[in-house]
Amino acid sequence: MTLEVFLTKASFVLGSLWKLRINIDAFKSEDSDELVTQAGIGRSFQLLDYLKIDFKNQIIIDRVKVRLLEDDYICWLKFSELTNNASKLESWESELLTEKAIISRIPNILSWAKVAKENRNEYLWGGTIGPNFDCSGLVQSAFASSGIWIPRDAYQQEKFCKIVALDIESISEKLIPGDLLFFGSYEKCTHVGLHIENGFYIHSSGVSNGHNGIEIDGLLPPNLGKIASFYRSKFRSAGRVISCYQSEKL
Repeated sequence: MTLEVFLTKASFVLGSLWKLRINIDAFKSEDSDELVTQAGIGRSFQLLDYLKIDFKNQIIIDRVKVRLLEDDYICWLKFSELTNNASKLESWESELLTEKAIISRIPNILSWAKVAKENRNEYLWGGTIGPNFDCSGLVQSAFASSGIWIPRDAYQQEKFCKIVALDIESISEKLIPGDLLFFGSYEKCTHVGLHIENGFYIHSSGVSNGHNGIEIDGLLPPNLGKIASFYRSKFRSAGRVISCYQSEKL
């Protein structure tokens, strides 16, 4: 019988792998309170850097730098929250799924997103656990609910997907349920939604030009309210998830 090892200062080793036993917030840097993502129970991570001490003021900065393995996202966690709340892993590998297997799970992904909409929620930058999500956090978590990992941020998701359409005028002929719709400027993708059917998509949008939470909008006439029209004007592309994200070699 192998004894389970929990993360503590004594067991901390750079490069070691761990699995979360709690939900936890993740931050932009060692001294920033800006939420950039959240990691849920069961997610795996690699330790990259340790606590740092400000010797001048004798203050310990309670942060540790990690790489979340499912999407290679680099962020900082509070070490005090990790202590005894992560179990050591000897190895970790990305899950492989065929395009056919992914498509077969789309109905469950869409059902999960619709349930998330029915829960009381509001837009949260960096939110991936729920009930509050940002746009890409909602999409990533919807796919992850069916064991399919895709990149964290909207611009990364756009690059990851197989391009389905760049022209909004002919898009209705090309979309299928589960496709991702990307919005933003010419220079960069800044928003993503999950296509349900017939041009309708579910997304989490902010207060400015949005719903402050999860809602369903139409991409095509005549289903264009004020918010839907705003996002239609920012349309960049549509993409399809045909593979699982493959983590860097450990």
